[in-house]
Amino acid sequence: MTELEHESPFEFPCQFPIKAMGRNIADLDAIIVEIIRRHVDNLSENAVRTRESKGAKFISITVEIEAQNKAQLDAIYTDLNACPHIVMTL
Repeated sequence: MTELEHESPFEFPCQFPIKAMGRNIADLDAIIVEIIRRHVDNLSENAVRTRESKGAKFISITVEIEAQNKAQLDAIYTDLNACPHIVMTL
């Protein structure tokens, strides 16, 4: 186990939900999935859930992955936060 893995409260590998939110634009879910696939090889078809805000102005996309380590999660969140279409990640 590396030093970075000791800093995480998770035991890897583990199922991990990644949530990203942005304005409800066409293909935001596809943009988010493409970013996550840069870091995850085996993303299942039913891994993606979407939910619109009450007024449908925003959308949240949750992608369930099997996280391998903290470095992988850090890289995913770095790429998601760099995307101009995404306003928040959890």
